[in-house]
Amino acid sequence: MRWGRWERWRGGVRGGRRGFLRDGLLWAVVAAPIGFARLTPPYETDTVPLGLGTLLLLAVAVRLGHRRPLPALVLVVLGSLLDGNFVFAIPVFSYLAGRRSPGTTPAAAVFGVIAAGGTILNVGLLGTGAATWFLLASVLVFAGVFPWLVGRYRRQQRELGVAGDRHAEAVARERRGAAERIRLRERARIAQEMHDSLGHELSLIALRAAALELADDLPPRHRTAAGELRASVAGATERLHEIIGVLREEGTGAASTLPAGESVAELVDRAREAGMAVRLDGDPLDLPAMAGHAAHRVVREALTNAARYAPGAPVTVTLARLGGRVEVGVANAPPPAGPLPGPPSSGSGLLALRERVRLAGGTLTAGPGAAGGFTVLARLPLAPTPPLDSPPAQPVGQPAEGQPVEGRPAEAERRLREARRRVRRSLVAALGAPVVLGLVLTLVYYPFATAGAVLDAVAFDRLPLGAARQELTGLPRRQAEPPAGARPGCEYYTDGNFPLAQATWRLCFSDGRLVGKERID
Repeated sequence: MRWGRWERWRGGVRGGRRGFLRDGLLWAVVAAPIGFARLTPPYETDTVPLGLGTLLLLAVAVRLGHRRPLPALVLVVLGSLLDGNFVFAIPVFSYLAGRRSPGTTPAAAVFGVIAAGGTILNVGLLGTGAATWFLLASVLVFAGVFPWLVGRYRRQQRELGVAGDRHAEAVARERRGAAERIRLRERARIAQEMHDSLGHELSLIALRAAALELADDLPPRHRTAAGELRASVAGATERLHEIIGVLREEGTGAASTLPAGESVAELVDRAREAGMAVRLDGDPLDLPAMAGHAAHRVVREALTNAARYAPGAPVTVTLARLGGRVEVGVANAPPPAGPLPGPPSSGSGLLALRERVRLAGGTLTAGPGAAGGFTVLARLPLAPTPPLDSPPAQPVGQPAEGQPVEGRPAEAERRLREARRRVRRSLVAALGAPVVLGLVLTLVYYPFATAGAVLDAVAFDRLPLGAARQELTGLPRRQAEPPAGARPGCEYYTDGNFPLAQATWRLCFSDGRLVGKERID
C-alpha cells in the first residue's frame, strides 16, 4: 500500500513538472515580443513596472488557460489595451481555447462581446477612424477567430480518433459475442442430437425390458429386476429430456426432418438425387458417433453453401482415413454464371462448423480453393479426444464472397459517423469562416467609408485654383479619413478605391480659397 502511494506521488510530481515546463515554454514564447519591446530603448519612467505587470498578466493567462481557456483569451485581449504587443499572444490563446473548449456557443458569445466592446470603445469613446476600426476588426478575425477554428478542428480530430477506437472495441466485442452465441447454439444443437440418438436407444432398452418383464416363463426375481430396469431407463430418458429441454431454443422443438443415422454416403446420394453435380471419393467409413456426427454436419453444411453460392458448380466430397484420424473434404468449383449478387454472409454457418469440429477434438479449415472455388477440410480423430482450444472469435469466409463483413453495432457506428461529420464541418468552418467574415467586414466597412466622401477624377480636374471654398461645386458632403501626417488646412477625399476607401485627393485652402490640389500616392 505504501509503495503504491509512493508511485502515485512520484507520477503526480513528474506530471506536474512536465506541465510546469510546458507552461513556462508557452509563457516565454508569448512574452518574448513584450519583453523585447520593453528592454529596447527608448526607456520611460514606467517601463519597468508596466513591463513586469504585463508579464505577470501573461503568466496568469497561461495558468488560467488550462481550466478556463476563454477567460484567459479575454484577459489577453484586455492586455492589448495596455501593450499592443499582446496581439502576438492572441492567436496562441485563441488556438488553445478552440483546442480546450468543448462547446462553440460560449466562444461565439465571447468573440461577439469582444467585437461589440471594441467597436464601442474605439469608435464611440476614443474616436477612432473607420480605417483603424476595420484594421482592428480584421485582426480579431484573423488573429482570433481563425486560430480558434483551427484549434476546434484539432480537438474534433482527436475526438474522432477516440470515437474510432471505441468503435473498433465495440465491433470486437460484438464479434466475440456473436461468435460465442454461435458456439452456444452449436453446443445446444449437439446436445439435441445426442438426446435424439440416446433417447432412441434408451427407449429401445426400456421396450425390451418391458417385454422381458411380461414374459410368462420369467422367474419372479428376474421379473422384478426387469421392472426396475425398465423404470430406471424410463427415468433416465425423462431426465435426459428435461436437461436437453433447458438448452433448446425457442422454435426448435420440432422433430428433425433429417433421416436418423444417415451416413455421409447416403447424404451425398440424396444431394445427387436433388440435382447437385456431386461425387464421393473414398470408401464409406464406419466412424464413431462423435466423429460421424461431425463429418455428416461438415458435408451437409458445405453442400448447402455450394448449392446456395455456387449453383451448377461440380462438388467433390472426399473421405480418407489417415492413421488415427479421418479427413473429410468438400470442394466446389467456381459457379458457371459467376458469384451471385447479394449482401455478404456473416459466416456463422462455418463458425458453427468450426465449433462442432473442435468439440469433436478436430480442426477445420475453409477458404478459396486453388482453382477459384471453395474448399472445406475437417480433420477428425477416430478416438474420443478432449476439445481443442477455442479459436479466436473471427467470422469465417463463405464461398461466394470470401471474407464476410460482421454486423457493426448501430450505436458505435452512429457515434463514429457523427464524429466524422463534426470534423468535416469544423474543417469547412476553419477554411471558410475567415473568408466569409472578411467579406462581411469589407461589405460593412466599404459603404460606411465611401458614403458622401467620394470625389471622382473629372470633378477633381474641374476644381479651379484660387476659387473660394463656397464657390466650389461637386465637393462631397464629408471628408475621408485623413492619412498619417495630414497637413493642417487641407481636406481629404477618396475616389472609392476598394476595399479600404483610402484618401486619394488632397485639397488645401488658405483664407478660404483653394491654393493647392494633388493626388495622394
